[in-house]
Amino acid sequence: MQYPKTRHTLMSLAVASACAAATQGYAQETPRVAAAGEDQPVQSIVVTGLRQSLASSMNLKRNSDGVVDGIVAEDIGKFPDTNLAESLQRISGVSIDRSIGEGSKITVRGVGPDFNLVLLNGRQMPTSNLGDLNGRAFDFANLASEAISQLQVYKTSRAENATGGIGATINVMTAKPLDRPGLHASIGAKGVYDTSNDTLPKDVQASKSLTPEVSGIYSNTFANNTFGIALTGSYQERNLGYNNAAVSNGWKGPFRGDENNWGTIPQGPSADCPQCTITNRPTGSQLYSVPQNLNYNFNGVKRQRTNAQLTLQYKPVDTLVTTLDYTYSENKIQTKRNDISAWFNFGPSSSAWTQGSPSSPLMYKEFVSNSDIAMGAADFATKTQNKSLGFNAVWKPTNTLRLELDAHHSTAESGADSPFGSSNTLGTASFSRGNTTADFSHDFPVLSIDGADFVGKPQQVTGSVFTNSYMRGEVEQFQTKGAWKVLEASELKFGLNYTKVDNRSAFSNNQRDTWGGATKPSDYPSSLWHQDTLRQYFDKIDGSNSSALFNQFYTFNFNQVRQAAAAASGLPNMYLPKNYFDNDARTEEKSKALYLQFNTDWDTVLPIHTAFGVRYEKTDVVSTALVPAATKITWVSQNEFPITFGDPTFTTLTGRYHNLLPSFDSDVDLTPNQKLRFSYGETIGRPRWDQIQGGTTLNSLVRTDGGTGSQGNPALKPVKSKNFDLSYEWYYGEQNFVSLGLFKKNLENYAGQSRIIATPFNLHTPVGGALWNEAIAKSCANTDTTCIRNYIFTNHPTAPGVTPPGVNGDVNGSIVGQPSDPVAQFQITSFSNQKKASLNGAEINLQHMFGNSGFGISTNYTYVHSGLRYDNNAVGEQFALVGLSNSYNVVGIFENKKWTGRLAYNWRGEFLSSTFDGAGPNPQYVEPYGQLDLSISYNYNDKLSFQFEGINLTDEIQRVHSRTKQQLESVTQAGPRYMIGARYKF
Repeated sequence: MQYPKTRHTLMSLAVASACAAATQGYAQETPRVAAAGEDQPVQSIVVTGLRQSLASSMNLKRNSDGVVDGIVAEDIGKFPDTNLAESLQRISGVSIDRSIGEGSKITVRGVGPDFNLVLLNGRQMPTSNLGDLNGRAFDFANLASEAISQLQVYKTSRAENATGGIGATINVMTAKPLDRPGLHASIGAKGVYDTSNDTLPKDVQASKSLTPEVSGIYSNTFANNTFGIALTGSYQERNLGYNNAAVSNGWKGPFRGDENNWGTIPQGPSADCPQCTITNRPTGSQLYSVPQNLNYNFNGVKRQRTNAQLTLQYKPVDTLVTTLDYTYSENKIQTKRNDISAWFNFGPSSSAWTQGSPSSPLMYKEFVSNSDIAMGAADFATKTQNKSLGFNAVWKPTNTLRLELDAHHSTAESGADSPFGSSNTLGTASFSRGNTTADFSHDFPVLSIDGADFVGKPQQVTGSVFTNSYMRGEVEQFQTKGAWKVLEASELKFGLNYTKVDNRSAFSNNQRDTWGGATKPSDYPSSLWHQDTLRQYFDKIDGSNSSALFNQFYTFNFNQVRQAAAAASGLPNMYLPKNYFDNDARTEEKSKALYLQFNTDWDTVLPIHTAFGVRYEKTDVVSTALVPAATKITWVSQNEFPITFGDPTFTTLTGRYHNLLPSFDSDVDLTPNQKLRFSYGETIGRPRWDQIQGGTTLNSLVRTDGGTGSQGNPALKPVKSKNFDLSYEWYYGEQNFVSLGLFKKNLENYAGQSRIIATPFNLHTPVGGALWNEAIAKSCANTDTTCIRNYIFTNHPTAPGVTPPGVNGDVNGSIVGQPSDPVAQFQITSFSNQKKASLNGAEINLQHMFGNSGFGISTNYTYVHSGLRYDNNAVGEQFALVGLSNSYNVVGIFENKKWTGRLAYNWRGEFLSSTFDGAGPNPQYVEPYGQLDLSISYNYNDKLSFQFEGINLTDEIQRVHSRTKQQLESVTQAGPRYMIGARYKF
């Protein structure tokens, strides 16, 4: 279906523009031309099936100003995917990040999640996500799809849209009763079977893998369609699991082959270590890294998601429509984890290395005795709630003037939903680890341990961390809009906007750094530990069948062991989270904006439609942060120097910026079915909350080479992007089209992450102090921290700050930094506007329905390129674009009166997800990932239908590496998910 646009001559436009203010009479509108300020009438299409949904999405693209893609629901209450992010990934240029096996955040045209703006019915939504405590990315996992009628993805800028979306602005539209008069109601139920729950240890596994989903929608109009009500609701449960092998604390380095620093590898066999053999040792300027630890973890997750929306509409007269709506969502997640890990001490070792630079260990072996075989557990829960109350009024006093008022108050709040906090770790260990080897030659990293003795040296509780995190986002927005139609084919849009965004992110850690042993093995009955093997939990990953794998470990119930540790230590409060926050950052952004946009058609040889717009926006930032003041550093084990914190203090900083953002869209009708588009626009993406929060926060654990921390900069300007788009579209059938788009983005004021060396709070460290230096002078190597500690305890047991093992209840002994010791240096992460970047790419789309056969195909491919990439052969902090990747989709469909089927394959190429891992400035690359999904629906009659869905049918794994493929960051195995359900329409 096509909606032609009225044209006029250049002369008539000039006359009309000059006389616009005085004009009182207007030409009669034809019924197919939109009234002033209205969107194109694509939304009036009655959607009845998957093919019609694709046709409606095609017409949305065809009739919009600029480059717009979208997805339209097949029917009221029936969106094509169970997850909105998974629907969005079908759109060219859109890629998703997955969390617990489903889509959560989106990257558009190579621009990461923080710089894509999400609107709900045209309103800016707050964000809240404990997984990324300070980000702006919207988590689509919080929204069910049943109440959604349409997704609109604006890839080019519009003056009327709120700022914040450099990659795209995504408008999520919900059903409104007056848009579809009459009674519409349905109810649906599903059973969800997640196979990933079946491949977990019993201590973390949910009792059932089959869980329910129920949803319903009711929409009706009354009083001659002047009043309408719509009510939607859904409740979903899902029990799942995933097993992960990881170098969870990152890679130490990179080092140069000719360096001799703590953590480097030896030259080869020596008198002190005749067994140290090095194969293909990196030399000279070759870079290499060594693993800090190797961890296998097993995670059981339960999720309950509740969504509801109430919409009331009243149309007292034909020219006035008012809407009041309330949207609520709640996402509750409970997580249980067990793990086993080995930490490397960077002492005597053997290793084998890859060729070239950077070089990676194919095998890394350390020679140790009576070290720890660490086995930990976690048991925590979180809850996220989103609430939005909005009012909208649209008044059309004349056929040529449309005025709109919109106001809303929306919140997003996340926090702990467990007495044990929002995350936690309870460490245990058997101190019987002998020589330890990590083999990185396959996709799965193989850990081998000699001499383990769980009977002679049973487990005991070591350290623990209980974290309480909280995040709240709040948006108050007031918008007025207007559109004035000038003669037949011109329109002036205008508006004012006020937005206040508040963000609060807070957390506290209750950490006991007794990793060398907090209690005795005898404090724990053997029945607390449950023996298991791990190979079967990674059977889909190449290398897990290795005979060298250390295949034995123990799981345990978190709370049972926590209670035993609390009783044995006599410190019950150390095994619970704090009931207050040590760190509390509160940031307020107030933005005022106005915009003008002029749309017109030109009656030239090739008809042209243009839209000129400009938006001016001014933003004030106030950031107040509560951060703990550090008081001392204590050396408690080989390479662990925890900080003691005192009372927290508040600091307040401010910032201000303004932007003038022009936009221009044009489309040329080459033929009635072919379009050529060109767009230019300037957009901004606001900094992350952690980039602009005040205060300096130190990480609680210091190493021999110093500590780390972070601080924000409220004066940061937003990233500004100049965007160019050129596209060709050919609509060669009612449901068929092909398009090719080219785009380029020039970004400036990018806040690249960097680090500075500082000495906050002037904390003294024992490293390099008089006692440390004396131990080295007597016989200890400067890397042998065990030797140094033992020397100090033996020869200076009563020195200031020294507490030998067993004294005053200190199991391992401790050494506190003294005023005569050196001041500790910290690498502080901060941000500044000093980076520029550019990216360009291409998109190709094809949608083709094969006549009346019922078969069709929808496919697209996106290519994205930027010269600003991470240099794997460079040392130190780097600025590089994250999220940059190619992607493609292939969706095959079949539909007739009884059956609807869709087989969809989505692939995303390798991309850089972060420039820092747990150890420091090292890249993290997500390897290529493809997923196959299937959905089938059978219409029993006009009212009753049955559905089957399969997600990740081929049981794909996800893998992340650092500078080389062998430098594993993590590899994850989960499993397919199946759903069967029924839906009844009233």
